[in-house]
Amino acid sequence: MNYKTCSFRHAEIILQEPRFSAQYNEIAAVLTGITDDDIITKHESYSNTPKSISRAINDLLKERFLALNWSSESPIFQHSDYTGETWRLDFAKADLSIEVAFNHSTVIAWNLIKPVLASELNHVQKAIQTKIGIVITATQNMKVLGGFDGAVGTFEKFVDYLPPLQNFLTVPLLIIGLEPPTSFKISHCQPELRKTIGQVIRYDNNE
Repeated sequence: MNYKTCSFRHAEIILQEPRFSAQYNEIAAVLTGITDDDIITKHESYSNTPKSISRAINDLLKERFLALNWSSESPIFQHSDYTGETWRLDFAKADLSIEVAFNHSTVIAWNLIKPVLASELNHVQKAIQTKIGIVITATQNMKVLGGFDGAVGTFEKFVDYLPPLQNFLTVPLLIIGLEPPTSFKISHCQPELRKTIGQVIRYDNNE
């Protein structure tokens, strides 16, 4: 996959330092290693075809991060009152935490704050202590061509949230925006009443 980035509090520069570069290079390798054919194969493998390629991308990311020994659904806190999906990171390894954010735009702020919670000291006992947060989301073009729901938050909206939240986002953050596939798009169709699926439409060589 192709992607663009937005660096907050010099995250991209810091990620080049020896302490962080190995994990950052793994992230880049995972993203660039996912091909259009990988996405199509995964998307078409589900018994109930999803509307968008978000599930396929999520599953491919999980498979490949786990293969590189990243922790999945890693809790931020140890306290039993702060468990469950709300208080978990999608992935974590050493000093880096990752959120994959293909959800509703109303939770953009929370998706930005969770890596900060993982990287800051807290009066609630921590289960993990990272230094830098990575948020992986979809660009506006990916949202349209990948069949994503209209309410999904995009890379562009995440970037818009950074200035007003600057005083709350106290650690370096890298926002990664996934670009749409180059060889196909998703078209919604209804093979059955009240059932919409995302059909893969491959581009002609001339497109």
